[in-house]
Amino acid sequence: MTTPSETAHGHPDPGLDAIMSERRQLISLAYRLLGSLADAEDVVQETYARWYAMSRPQQEAIESPGAWLTKVAGRVCLDLLGSARARRESYVGEWIPEPLPERTEWISGRPGADPADRVTLDESINMAFLVVLDSMTPAERVAFVLHDVFRYPFAEVAEIVGRTPAACRQLATSARRRIRASQAPATPAAQRAGVVRDFKQAWEAKDIEALIGLLDPDATAIADGGGLATAVLRPIEGAEQIARYLATIADLAPDLRILERTVNGQPGLVAQQDGVTVTVAAFDIAGDRITHIWAVRNPDKLRPWTTEPQH
Repeated sequence: MTTPSETAHGHPDPGLDAIMSERRQLISLAYRLLGSLADAEDVVQETYARWYAMSRPQQEAIESPGAWLTKVAGRVCLDLLGSARARRESYVGEWIPEPLPERTEWISGRPGADPADRVTLDESINMAFLVVLDSMTPAERVAFVLHDVFRYPFAEVAEIVGRTPAACRQLATSARRRIRASQAPATPAAQRAGVVRDFKQAWEAKDIEALIGLLDPDATAIADGGGLATAVLRPIEGAEQIARYLATIADLAPDLRILERTVNGQPGLVAQQDGVTVTVAAFDIAGDRITHIWAVRNPDKLRPWTTEPQH
């Protein structure tokens, strides 16, 4: 069996560095399309398997290996998004994208990309953004992420999605409308961090009135246990209901340790029991009020958090 660094004849592959340098970009793309780092890594593995299944002459005939890899990864993601809808029907409770720890090597943009009036790569990993992406059709999501986030021209997007460039432009426009409709005015990072810190302290103190004051009256809290961890199966709506539920959790788990962490590029909280991360919470904040809480408890989605340093 040959390794990726060798051809079928056992000679070193001179293009290996160039090919493997695309890995970070491919994982970055696939995570945004699928909302799962584990699935993104599987997609990249499959993409490279297809590259190395070709003969050396076939590889050398490809003018831009990076573009070829992106095209294959995009198509694999598109197929997975289609089958994911069926899998979700059997998922226990609510499904939330996999939360990510503080930026790591896979969060990377294309060199020299102009962020002017388009979604930046940093914005495109926050939980609120990923949740809206998840509500889109697979074709909408792929067209929007490739064009608006990764700056691929519609001619290239069309080859991946299997539609005309004009149709892809329409898909991206439709997706853009959904994003705009869901976005609250941006809250400065320091203000967000302050709200999350106050929320942590109120939760630890089981101060229901303080929690209610930090939550938008129409706030929504969603938990994802995936049938593998205890979690409410439906969204909790309303500030008072959320505050009382959080106080109940604090009563039931007095040894819960709550830590401030960066979750998907924004201030969030991590709950640990006996040093093990059991919950990662992401927030959407408008002004000085929390509008959404996404609490991931499914242990399969918390693997990237198991090796992070404890403070």
